[in-house]
Amino acid sequence: MNRLHTHTALTRRAHKCGQMTVALAAAALLAGCVTINIYFPAAAAEKAADRIIDEVWQLKNGSQTPATPEGKQP
Repeated sequence: MNRLHTHTALTRRAHKCGQMTVALAAAALLAGCVTINIYFPAAAAEKAADRIIDEVWQLKNGSQTPATPEGKQP
């Protein structure tokens, strides 16, 4: 194997590694830009918040068991 052949083979290998690095960096950048938006109906969120607040106040007032959610029986 002559020096030119060895140099060419090493250059190709380095070029492929460089391309792979750029592709991985681009994939990581795209994956980092993903945003997930979750929307809750305002009325349902407010109702749930009120229920949680009521349960906390009941626990503070001395009741040992939290209130059961509406429509659910133990």
